[in-house]
Amino acid sequence: MTGLLDGKRLLITGVLTGASIAFHVARIAQEQGAEVVLTGFGRLRLVERIAKRLPAPASVIELDVTNSEHLESLSGKVSEHVSGLDGVVHSIGFAPASCLGNPFLEAPWEDVATTVHVSAYSFMSLTRAVLPLLSEGASVVGMDFDARQAWPAYNWMGVAKAGLESVTRYLAKELGPEQIRVNLVAAGPVRTVAAKSIPGSDDIEEQWGSRAPLGWKVDDPEPVGKSVCALLSDWLPATTGSMIWADGGFHAVGM
Repeated sequence: MTGLLDGKRLLITGVLTGASIAFHVARIAQEQGAEVVLTGFGRLRLVERIAKRLPAPASVIELDVTNSEHLESLSGKVSEHVSGLDGVVHSIGFAPASCLGNPFLEAPWEDVATTVHVSAYSFMSLTRAVLPLLSEGASVVGMDFDARQAWPAYNWMGVAKAGLESVTRYLAKELGPEQIRVNLVAAGPVRTVAAKSIPGSDDIEEQWGSRAPLGWKVDDPEPVGKSVCALLSDWLPATTGSMIWADGGFHAVGM
């Protein structure tokens, strides 16, 4: 029996711990037959240790998406491990403390700029960096948290996510003629290192489980990972510029 991603060559960013959504995307992708290359930033040895917990060994490349030298050399470094790419996962976001939880009106531009650069602009810069490696029919997938509404404490990260959603549409427009799809997965709250940094995340988690029609388990990233892998597969060939919800249906219901 063949896997959903047999023969696919994937670059997956954002693995930090075994709880990271990106880790579970990589795990499921390997289980479905993909060859995976990871990127890490900062605590590279930690990422390398986490990579050893995957079903198969995965190479790790250092990548700071705000570093132009890293981006310029990325294509060459990826080529040392795979002959090309059939998919890319952008699971990267960061906001200084002033932009998460603190008063929205008080965040300085320098911190807002960092938030937008890392969390939205980098979706384009990462895709551009590996564009020479992307095959016809390739899929680029980003991780989102539904930015159509304002969330408690999410503040400027919410603004950055709204920007990410717009970047997705423009990337889809630009890369469609190359038959490259660009989409987002809007996940419900998952207990990751990033989520723990958001003030009030416990309240959001509690409400999510009670309101989502299908229910929601904040300690189970697998449904989100499977949704990402579905977009990386060949089974959604006409879907681009879209946001796929993996949130138990929370987005579809009111109070």
